[in-house]
Amino acid sequence: MDWLNSIWEKIDAAFITENRWMLYLKGVGVTMEVALFAGIIGIILGTIVAFMKLSVKKNGKPTLLSHIANIYIDIIRGTPSVLQLLIMWFVVLASCKNGILVASLTFGINSGAYVAEIVRAGILAVDKGQTEAGRSLGLTQFQTMRYIVIPQAFKNVLPPLGNEFIVLIKETAIVGYVGLSDLTRVANQMTSKIYDAFTPLIGSAVVYFIIIKILTILLAKLERRLRKSDNR
Repeated sequence: MDWLNSIWEKIDAAFITENRWMLYLKGVGVTMEVALFAGIIGIILGTIVAFMKLSVKKNGKPTLLSHIANIYIDIIRGTPSVLQLLIMWFVVLASCKNGILVASLTFGINSGAYVAEIVRAGILAVDKGQTEAGRSLGLTQFQTMRYIVIPQAFKNVLPPLGNEFIVLIKETAIVGYVGLSDLTRVANQMTSKIYDAFTPLIGSAVVYFIIIKILTILLAKLERRLRKSDNR
């Protein structure tokens, strides 16, 4: 039974002694706060960029806004998020030492590039006949997009947006680079404090897994509900 006592001692040192579990709880709060703010920024920015990329001239050629959107998406998707975070922290917002703000903006801008492609694909997935039907009823292009295309595209993009938010939560594990004590950094700090890497890191991994699993179950329920509404 010595091995059980040894395991309990490690768990006690990593999570219970001096109420250290509260540090992990605060770390989860930081992780979720950054992910939530970044998700909101990403959805707003990504939606705007998606419409920019879809914009075309009367002759069917891409507009200047479309080219700008493509450049933004290519740069963001073509560079590591950790480098984007460091550039934002040390260069773009060097005078700002608010880690939450810097991390939220960085991951929001990063997520916006992926959300833009999700929204664009959702809009393009709506049958062109829907647009033609709206225009034949006398609706303007804006009204057709607002009342016919977007409501249908919304159902298409909800599940992928949920998956993007899940990815975003895991990506925030690097916010320790800007001094934030998120769940991952707390585990690293505890590792050096108790000289045991296994218990704090595995514990943090379990917490991440539980959060992601809960969100995955909720997302699956949402997808089933959306499929039921489509079959009516």
